[in-house]
Amino acid sequence: MALTLRQLGYFLALAEERHFGKAAERVHVTQPALSMQIREMEDALGTQLFERSPRDIRLTPAGREVETRARRILGQVSELEAVARQQGLVGRINLGVIPTVAPYLLPEVLPLLRASDITRDLRLREATTDLLLAGLDRGQLDAVVIAEPPSAAGLVLAPLFTDRFLLAGRRSVLEGLADGAEALRPVTLDPDQLLLLDEGHCLADQALEVCGMTRRQSRLDLGASSLTTLCGLVGQGLGMTFLPEIALRQEQAATPGMAVTRFAAPEPSRQIVLARRATSSASDWFDELVSVFSRAGQGLTAQARLIA
Repeated sequence: MALTLRQLGYFLALAEERHFGKAAERVHVTQPALSMQIREMEDALGTQLFERSPRDIRLTPAGREVETRARRILGQVSELEAVARQQGLVGRINLGVIPTVAPYLLPEVLPLLRASDITRDLRLREATTDLLLAGLDRGQLDAVVIAEPPSAAGLVLAPLFTDRFLLAGRRSVLEGLADGAEALRPVTLDPDQLLLLDEGHCLADQALEVCGMTRRQSRLDLGASSLTTLCGLVGQGLGMTFLPEIALRQEQAATPGMAVTRFAAPEPSRQIVLARRATSSASDWFDELVSVFSRAGQGLTAQARLIA
């Protein structure tokens, strides 16, 4: 009996979830159906792929080898589908955007894209950097808008714009920090006053890095999932947070009690990039996305530099 792509997908779901029920839910089948497909796959290969125990499921040595090859096979299939989309055979582009960019940049970008043919079937996904890069690697996404990662093996990165960080808090809190913005630097901040996004958000990691802190040092780490939540908290005087320039206009309008100030030069910042797989086919759609996102992002940052 020949293996099927569906079986390989079921196998990888079980390898990652290590639980038949969760894996079945993930691939939208019943648990008995998943179990049957895994058994048929093991019979076809003539080897046991999983060690089964009442509390856990683990890959056997043979299973680990199959996992490596299954990922490669399904990745190549996804790549084939992506090439077809990029060449216009299927009019769909799957684009991922990180949460600290999506709510601010997409309202500016989407009107500009509506006039373009590439949006006849543009699918958007908002998720943290690690999930977007995993989706890009698997071929589920064609491109992602992220803050430039520390390593980019296998990726083509197109710079879009530089997004500087402002310090946000109630005016009375900010005025008490130093004798003017010239003296304000991230490393001088009190960790007990710094509010952070939840783990997994690259903006939180970047804020900690420029402050020379660890997450444990920030006593007010509330695990917030959005900048809007943090801005609401700092507007009530509960602490301070880093605010990207692209978020300033929207968050300041939503939180009148929040003020911002700039850091002394060199100001901390992040580089926003559009990334695609190096093996994917470079096409006009990528260059067009770079142009539109760059224009929108640079417009937002320019506005922020006039306001603050």
